[in-house]
Amino acid sequence: MPRVAILASYNGSGFVALYEAMQSGKLSIEIPLVISNNSSATVLEKAASYGIDHFVLNTKTETNPDIAIEQLLHKYRCDFIFLSGYMKKVGANITQNFKVINSHPSLLPNYGGAGMYGRFVHEAVIKNSEKVSGVTLHEVDENYDEGKIILQKKLSLVKDETTNSLEAKIKELEKIAIVEAFQALIS
Repeated sequence: MPRVAILASYNGSGFVALYEAMQSGKLSIEIPLVISNNSSATVLEKAASYGIDHFVLNTKTETNPDIAIEQLLHKYRCDFIFLSGYMKKVGANITQNFKVINSHPSLLPNYGGAGMYGRFVHEAVIKNSEKVSGVTLHEVDENYDEGKIILQKKLSLVKDETTNSLEAKIKELEKIAIVEAFQALIS
């Protein structure tokens, strides 16, 4: 059964979607490990409540966090890494040795790259009067948001769309897209 490690900086809503899909039998995966760079991230509490080993690794805890992360990924025999709102660039030692998957809140290549995450993406979409937005699940390489696209899901914006309303819709769509992407990856 494929083993998926989670890297998250805050809430880890994508992690919850994967965990719930695993628990319900929609996905045949194991999640043995959660790593955060933020010691106050709520994803750590979620991992603890699910009985999943979890660690904080950052420049305060390690000289080279990417090496420490890679060592844990090997120790836990992980096949995939899912970035669930992980706000640090992942080192080449990880992207070259593991299949790293990210969820991005736009239809890449639009609204991708450094600084384009979360609300910043939705604000730009609204400002540019886009008619459509969505979610992209992609492989991670050495460049922000440029890896091979696995899956995209679209939604139409309504006339009076706001950053908040779009963000809420994208988060719901993202939960579905994450599970579908992993179903495709492991089949």
